[in-house]
Amino acid sequence: MKFSHPAMNVQEKKPIVFTALSKKYFYMRMLIVKYVLENGCVPISPFMSFDYYLADTVERNIVRNANNNLVAIADELWVFGSISNGVMAEIRQVQSMKKPIRFFAVENDRDITEIQNNKLLFEDGMENFKEALENL
Repeated sequence: MKFSHPAMNVQEKKPIVFTALSKKYFYMRMLIVKYVLENGCVPISPFMSFDYYLADTVERNIVRNANNNLVAIADELWVFGSISNGVMAEIRQVQSMKKPIRFFAVENDRDITEIQNNKLLFEDGMENFKEALENL
């Protein structure tokens, strides 16, 4: 008997994108996944996979390690919204792997637009990294 399913007819290889976003944008996680899909890529969304540290039901470093493995699998890193210390850690990991990084502004809780490195927003205490990222 021959097996058939619609998923077997849609197997186009697409770039895998890790979506980096501050916890301030947690509520935007589904819109960001939708945006990546609509732009022809496959999203890896840590907030969709792990929620926020699995509500602290496991050691945070277990989630961080899993997150770092997902970053390593991705072809690109797309940063949404302001840069927090966790997002900076993901940026540094991707920089060391020499993978592409793109930055996006999130406005009005629904509009996502790509921005240049000189327009990046930083959360408190992260401003010192502005110059290093403008040269990406």
